[in-house]
Amino acid sequence: MGRIIVSEFISLDGVMEDPGGSEGYKHGAWTFKFSRGEAGDAFKLEETLDAEALLLGRVTYEGFAAAWPSMKGPFAEKFNSMPKYVISSTLADTSWNNTTLLTGDVVEEATKLRQQLHGNIVVHGSAQLVQTLIAHDLVDELRLMVFPILLGAGKRLFAETCDVKRLRLADNKAVGDGIAILTYVPAQENA
Repeated sequence: MGRIIVSEFISLDGVMEDPGGSEGYKHGAWTFKFSRGEAGDAFKLEETLDAEALLLGRVTYEGFAAAWPSMKGPFAEKFNSMPKYVISSTLADTSWNNTTLLTGDVVEEATKLRQQLHGNIVVHGSAQLVQTLIAHDLVDELRLMVFPILLGAGKRLFAETCDVKRLRLADNKAVGDGIAILTYVPAQENA
């Protein structure tokens, strides 16, 4: 069975919008104000090389599909070659290499994908998708790269959920310019 791993760049106040600067958000490219350092870069590369597939929402997919095909290096090679699954009812162009469009119910599609694949299925960005996955207990691991910045406004990673979601800190480390990498897994209710 595959594992859904959500990996996000996030500000201290929970904003995850436009970390790379391509979406027109007033504070876009906010992650570029910091160095992740060698350890932070190594973490992201290892995460990518260990992934079997990407699971993305439409907006993130469109941004990635516009940027990654022209990039070079081990990270880009893996991103461009691995299977990509996009959950969308409106996406028209899936020309990025190895892309499969999933148009059904989000929960059903994600559940089927977990059953069909055997490795890590990594989700980047994709706020609405991530919120749905969290609400339906489909996230096996949550990796947050927390940047020491307050953005004040913008799309938040965490929305209202249908219930309490208890997590357990599985790993943490500081990298680069004070960036915290926090890894959470679902907590056992009996723990």
